[in-house]
Amino acid sequence: MDVEERSTVGSGGMREKTITVTVNGDSHQRTLSVRRSLVDFLREDLGLTGSHVGCEQGVCGACTVLLDGEPIRACLMFAVQADGRQLTTVEGLAAGDELHPIQQAFWENHGLQCGFCTPGFLLTTYDFLREKHGVTEPEIREALSGNLCRCTGYQGIVCSVQAADESWER
Repeated sequence: MDVEERSTVGSGGMREKTITVTVNGDSHQRTLSVRRSLVDFLREDLGLTGSHVGCEQGVCGACTVLLDGEPIRACLMFAVQADGRQLTTVEGLAAGDELHPIQQAFWENHGLQCGFCTPGFLLTTYDFLREKHGVTEPEIREALSGNLCRCTGYQGIVCSVQAADESWER
């Protein structure tokens, strides 16, 4: 085994690696199986349960997080691939008890129902709006097309993104 990878063989012969990752501004170091998914690491090892496990195939978007500022599907990535990198989860959007303007817009415009898909929509919206202002409904629908919601007709979500676009001072 490569010593530089800090890999070890854990119980049951499973390969492990120690990683250091910054999540929502806090540094975390853990030794874990090289096969552990990033979403499971976030939820089970760090207790950040905002990212949800939906399809486990990268289709639904419920597990969306930002990796070095770019949206990714945390169910399709191994946690060891995030070693030395920066992650933002939905828990990292709010400033303490104060909701981020995107979260506030979703709250005020009924952009959620059961809430399962909401974290993925919030982070996708964050990525979309941080570089674009004055968005149109077709642009919003295109930007969110990789996220699925089983509860809504998407109109509340689209209205929420429009409201966030108007209220968020970037």
